[in-house]
Amino acid sequence: MAAGVTLVATIAVVPAAAAERAGPDADGLDRAGLRAALAAVPEAGVPGALAAVRDGRQDWRDAAGQAYLTSPRPMRPELRHRIGSVTKTFVATTVLQLVDEDRVGLDDPIGRWLPDVVPAELGRQVTVRMLLNHTSGIGNYTNEMIDSYAAINTMQVTTYAPTELAATGLAMPPTNAPGAAFNYSNTNYVLAGLVIEAVTGNDAAAEIQRRILRPLRLTGTSLPGADPTIRGPHSGAYFAPFGARDLSEFNMSWAWTAGEMISTAADLNTFFRALLGGDLLSPATLDEMLDGVPMQPGQPAAGRYGLGVRAVSTPCGEFWGHDGVVLGHLTASMHSRDGARQVSTGINFSHYQAGLPDAHPVDVAWNTFLLTAMCPAGAAESRSAEAAPPLPGLTRLPGEIAMP
Repeated sequence: MAAGVTLVATIAVVPAAAAERAGPDADGLDRAGLRAALAAVPEAGVPGALAAVRDGRQDWRDAAGQAYLTSPRPMRPELRHRIGSVTKTFVATTVLQLVDEDRVGLDDPIGRWLPDVVPAELGRQVTVRMLLNHTSGIGNYTNEMIDSYAAINTMQVTTYAPTELAATGLAMPPTNAPGAAFNYSNTNYVLAGLVIEAVTGNDAAAEIQRRILRPLRLTGTSLPGADPTIRGPHSGAYFAPFGARDLSEFNMSWAWTAGEMISTAADLNTFFRALLGGDLLSPATLDEMLDGVPMQPGQPAAGRYGLGVRAVSTPCGEFWGHDGVVLGHLTASMHSRDGARQVSTGINFSHYQAGLPDAHPVDVAWNTFLLTAMCPAGAAESRSAEAAPPLPGLTRLPGEIAMP
């Protein structure tokens, strides 16, 4: 771990209404454009959307649409949100701090740390690095778990042990030989959580809180474990096949260190700025984190996956971060390499894609908002629909959570 955490400097927050009157700033935040692009997301078919965008010291936060389908309460930018697999970046950062402390090695075989969890031969072949960059070849347990609508009802009220989740994934056929290819698997990050516990002797959640959440003062961020309630102000969570049924009360032990966390858009920006700015990891270890493998070999546009972070190419350069999908909440959090330009955003509706060949209007609108947030106000041409292809796979990461 880096020798101390430098807290992110205080930044100016401009109310959305005043910002819209002010127009684009010299720093490149097109506040009126951001407001219009965010408003288009619920207009495309979701109840509500929230976002926080930063450029240097400037900060814009806003929301659009409704927090709940059954009562007229507006979405608000400070609401807490289930972030799904953005959890993986926090977990990977914790593992990499242990690497900086010489307590674990990226190329350690995981059988060294989990001899009673991983079969002996596989434990010798799969390394810690392969867990973090999804090249282990271990099956994705959520593909087995979420095989029907009835399974979702069971998951909502069931507490799962992490070893139970790991065993499900380990029993599945391998997707590839260890280290041979990228195949996204939530099982990798359950095993990474177990490695944290084996190395430290502490709960993985306690280590993440001690190392990241408390030093950065991420007061809206938590690991709820088996507690089904989102503590603090939040929106509903709507899974499209279930209609207006609110799934915000959900036992997230089924996701554990693969995707159980709750956060706010502003907290995510603070975390990623500290991470990419070198406040949480040594320079060498941060370089390891950002050394990505192709997500789809032969298709560079599909992006790269590092150690708990992914890279996507935009008209304004490469952005790093993660996206997350759970039942009812979607999240995207993307950041320039220097952490100066940032966007974290969420919607309270999931699995709306109907399987038709053309892009869903929600995906088009959300992608447009993301590009508006990533690209400076002066780059109008690069943000146009004609010039900017859709961001590769953003919010649609394969294996994140299967549709029954």
